[in-house]
Amino acid sequence: MDRQAVIGFVLIFVVLMVWLWMSAPKPQPVEASKAHPADTVQHAAVQKAPPPPKPTVRDTTGPPDYGKFFEARSKGSERILVVETERYIAKITSKGARVKEWILKGYKTWNGYPVELVDYKSGGDFSLLFGTSDGKLVNTSDLYFDASFRNWQEVKLEGEEEYRVALTLPSSNGGEIVKTFVFRNGTYDFQTSFRFVNMNSVIANYEYQVVWEHGVRYAERNSVDESRFAGAYAYAGGELSEIDASKVGEVVTKDLGGVVDWVATKSKYFCVAIMSVGGASEGAYLEGDRVAVRDNGDKETYSVALKVPYRGLQDETDSVRVFLGPMDYNVLKSYDKDFEDMMSLGWSWIRPISIYVVLPLFKLIHDLVPNWGLVLIIFAIIVKVVLHPLTKSSMKSMRKMQSLQPMIEELRAKYKEDPQKLNQQMVGLYKEYGVNPAGGCLPLLLQFPILIALYNVFMSAIELRQSAFIWWMTDLSVPDHILTLPFALPIFGVREVSGLALLMGVTTFVQQKMSVKDPRQKAMVWIMPVFLTLLFNSFPAGLNLYYFCFNILSIGQQFYINKQHEGEPLRKVEKKKGSRGGIFGKYTKDLPRFKK
Repeated sequence: MDRQAVIGFVLIFVVLMVWLWMSAPKPQPVEASKAHPADTVQHAAVQKAPPPPKPTVRDTTGPPDYGKFFEARSKGSERILVVETERYIAKITSKGARVKEWILKGYKTWNGYPVELVDYKSGGDFSLLFGTSDGKLVNTSDLYFDASFRNWQEVKLEGEEEYRVALTLPSSNGGEIVKTFVFRNGTYDFQTSFRFVNMNSVIANYEYQVVWEHGVRYAERNSVDESRFAGAYAYAGGELSEIDASKVGEVVTKDLGGVVDWVATKSKYFCVAIMSVGGASEGAYLEGDRVAVRDNGDKETYSVALKVPYRGLQDETDSVRVFLGPMDYNVLKSYDKDFEDMMSLGWSWIRPISIYVVLPLFKLIHDLVPNWGLVLIIFAIIVKVVLHPLTKSSMKSMRKMQSLQPMIEELRAKYKEDPQKLNQQMVGLYKEYGVNPAGGCLPLLLQFPILIALYNVFMSAIELRQSAFIWWMTDLSVPDHILTLPFALPIFGVREVSGLALLMGVTTFVQQKMSVKDPRQKAMVWIMPVFLTLLFNSFPAGLNLYYFCFNILSIGQQFYINKQHEGEPLRKVEKKKGSRGGIFGKYTKDLPRFKK
């Protein structure tokens, strides 16, 4: 193998390994206690939304001061309204007119509890923040609204039913804020209108903020892995702005001006988004922090605020729409708001493969085959069939390379003192026998984007979440650990061992054994399987299942080609008469020749 071919293979291998290493999740899994998973998480006590420009920020270390307009509303009795639809159970509280709980009926946490998106420890979420003319910064989260419903009144929606409920916050000047919720069956969202009556002498700075302060509760076993996908977003002018608190103790913020379509915060598989209705917004604020939690875990908490202009009219109303649901591509896409841009589906050049190839093909296969494990196996077969012509050519070229090894060794011995001459002789030998030493590069390069797309889909697609296959493979979206070591392996930090990663390592060893015949590359037969096993050990079981099946198919293909060409003598390439040689000659042999 000439120097250029070796460099090419090394570069491809390095690129693949560097990407996999950079993309790999932190290997140490974090198991919460057997209580509800979110109970183990500590939330940072930070001010989650900025004050308008002029009001004085209240002292968050002492009791809040609501000033002369709302101090009387800082005490009262709480009422709870329960709204149940086909997709969720929501609890609305009169304290702050907030969403106290939002339980998704179709999803479970890693240890079997219903998925709850709202941080119930904070008493709920979704409040208003504004400055008042007496210099106070008022957050309505702890103010008691008047409610017409009975305490613990239950409403169940079916078919196309909807339910409307209004909560009122009076002001001492005789004005009021009316917050009206509208729930519809069959969706993951609700609409809320804010009506301000005679509040022009109360609200200062011609602005208020619709705030979601406490992020999305975690629902997965590994908080470190879930934090990798958490973030806060604002979408404006067709562009997505994002913040990510990537370090423990770090607080990140972003303040945006202009019309903002929506703001959102998400965990790995679920999100909350606040949409402006009718373009009634003039900016957004995002803030997040990362804190350490027990069992070596991490927790990221984000707050988002949509800034809405207040025109100071005697009676004015604005509306927002709030989504609380799964990070399901089709569900997010149905809102036609570009929510799907929040999904971690790869770099800009990989996303089209994930969106237009992998996800649709997965859905098509799953419509016919209900088990996601079988879907992945079928997908591996499809990819193998598509790449068959290329891999067949590559394997035949590798067989010829193996047959040329004795001649190559003779050339190395003969020209060991003259590398340039050796290179020329080897190139001539390859050309004489029609061998392309880099013939295996193209199939690998074509698989590389597919592998990256698959990795991102397996890590992000909620369809694979908690999808079982067979035996120990109970969740294809997380590593299939079958063994816990009494110590962590150096460098890699591996403590739990993946069964599919081991199987993939074995099949890689068999592949290497069948294809590597050069004595100088014998070490790769052992190094590559061990390295890939350690690397893929923390990858989702679905990705490892796909790669394992692909390896099995490749071994069968290699065996078939070896059997088919067993004993076949090595032949030189016959040079056709009139050929000008090379690729250029192949396509120009019929062109007219001109005399000098």
